[in-house]
Amino acid sequence: MKGQIGFGLLLAVQLVCAGFFLWDILTPLLGIRYAPVSWALYEIMEIGAALGLIIGVATTTILLSRSTVRRRQAEEKLRLASGAFMDVLFERFDQWELTPAERDVALFSVKGLSTAEIAGLRKTSEGTVKAQTNAIYRKAGVSGRPQLLSLFIDDLMGDPLSAEPSDHAVSKPALPAP
Repeated sequence: MKGQIGFGLLLAVQLVCAGFFLWDILTPLLGIRYAPVSWALYEIMEIGAALGLIIGVATTTILLSRSTVRRRQAEEKLRLASGAFMDVLFERFDQWELTPAERDVALFSVKGLSTAEIAGLRKTSEGTVKAQTNAIYRKAGVSGRPQLLSLFIDDLMGDPLSAEPSDHAVSKPALPAP
């Protein structure tokens, strides 16, 4: 909140400074007459306006730099989370002792591809993919794709929704806190 007020004040100062320079340039062009001010006061006003704009540029540079750093940090966290998700996937695939074909099907399934899309990518029939998904669900102890996906989400969150794991779920290793 305090930063927003400071940022608002900085914008107001910049607008006043820009307004001063525009007024100074446009009044003679438009033929607007106004009461002259002393030379010393006019110079002080110009110096103040220029300083206000310089401070605005410096502050904008600092804020842009901080924003860039935060964006890079967020991208890095996302990259790490993505890598962690893949690690969790492959750990589970190992625990369930999935065949290479089942691993492919499970990965495509978690990515949200339909049975027909998976069959097309793997150049197999939809019946084969259905049989492989049923084998995956059986080995994972789940009844369908939503439950399969929730296993991975629970692992990443480190806090399953249910206090007690279901009888058919494979025990999950604890992930270290980030």
